[in-house]
Amino acid sequence: MLDRSVKTPCIGVCSTGIGDSVCRGCKRFSHEVIDWNRYTPAQKLAVDSRLSGFLSQCVSNRVRVIDRNLLRWQLDVQQIRFVEHHDEYCWAFSVLKAGAAQIIDTQKFGFEIDLRYRNLSLVEQREAIDQEFDTAVRTLTPRIAADLLHAHAVDPVPELGAGIVALLARRLV
Repeated sequence: MLDRSVKTPCIGVCSTGIGDSVCRGCKRFSHEVIDWNRYTPAQKLAVDSRLSGFLSQCVSNRVRVIDRNLLRWQLDVQQIRFVEHHDEYCWAFSVLKAGAAQIIDTQKFGFEIDLRYRNLSLVEQREAIDQEFDTAVRTLTPRIAADLLHAHAVDPVPELGAGIVALLARRLV
């Protein structure tokens, strides 16, 4: 069922060591950072799916992928690090992280910025997406994250987006 290994989402700027409950770099909860090496593949997939789902949603609020194949080709040609099993919106964020200051025409990378946000530079877009991603992750309490982790360790599901929404709806009522 789990045919891929999940690498650590760590990007080397961990802030949990200075007291943050959510890492500013990888967006995992402090207990997820601490326990990562003890997690089963299903638990790692649950964390990875939760984070990539949130990121994808935040990117898709501002970005439209118009050519997935071109985006993928540019990632390879530009040698931009990305997670292959994440969706194209996570890939677009990888492009923004790597080259927002250098990109002139996003369509040459297979995506475009939503009309509502074209007044912002790509650097500002990247920062706004990251801020929205951070806010989305922080609204998920550690208890809900633990519930999701436990639920998907028992019954791992590759796509957690609907599960997150359903669980949040039950918890917030």
